[in-house]
Amino acid sequence: MIPSEAMNAAAALADLVEISPQIEAAAVVDQSGEMAGSVGVPEARASVLARSVRELLDGAAAFRSDQGRVTQLHAELAGGDLFAVADGGQAIVAVARERATPGIVFYDLKRCLGAVADET
Repeated sequence: MIPSEAMNAAAALADLVEISPQIEAAAVVDQSGEMAGSVGVPEARASVLARSVRELLDGAAAFRSDQGRVTQLHAELAGGDLFAVADGGQAIVAVARERATPGIVFYDLKRCLGAVADET
């Protein structure tokens, strides 16, 4: 379980993959769209991932009739799933193994993002 005390993104992500073995890769993206930390994400792809998750969350929000923010997304992929959670200006994105339990993954991502947000 991720402690409730503040921690940096790298430490929070390391705890995330330890407690949630169905997550293969994850990254925290800050308000400016920059990668705050990642685990299992190739360095060459980090900036593309950071930009893509921001565009995906913002693009999904454009379809809301109430002009509200999108706070979580789940996409099924061939061989796995993609999850994204936004809170305030930060977001976390994760790739999980096939047949991951969405409720558990979302819970773990929210806890991880909360631990990072407490530090900032």
